[in-house]
Amino acid sequence: MPRAPRLPQGGPSIFDFDEVEQALPEPDEGPAPSRSLVVEADGGSRGNPGPAAYGALVRDAATGEVLNSEGLTLGVATNNVAEYSALVAGLEMARALDPDAALDVRMDSRLVIEQMAGRWKVKHPAMKPLVAKAQLLKPAVVTWTWVPREQNKAADALVNAALDGHPRPRN
Repeated sequence: MPRAPRLPQGGPSIFDFDEVEQALPEPDEGPAPSRSLVVEADGGSRGNPGPAAYGALVRDAATGEVLNSEGLTLGVATNNVAEYSALVAGLEMARALDPDAALDVRMDSRLVIEQMAGRWKVKHPAMKPLVAKAQLLKPAVVTWTWVPREQNKAADALVNAALDGHPRPRN
């Protein structure tokens, strides 16, 4: 037989679902974002680790117009470091354009998408600083979308151009 709690407890218990639902405050989502942007990002290394680069671009979601892009080398790094570097660059460019915009981040790295969405844990210690930086840069409204490689050609082209000696700095 369970004993009585030492201190009186008020409020609904976890078993009083109706009361708990009614007691929860409505989430304060603030005003809806006035603009939507799409971030397309990709990273790659020739060897793992090997010479690495990233590519990222930001599009206006309504028109598809590319508003900014970047493709730079990283030196010798792993593919995952290159992928997260691409994400960070894309988030930085989006924030510079409109810090309050809603984002749809599209990448062909399932690892990055699932980790940023909170569905997979970040286990590798070297990745944690990049993940933390991306978490700080992400806006309040963000959608994480995995896309097949064929749908990430623009970002992939920036990666390969940088690795081939034709980097593209952002505007």
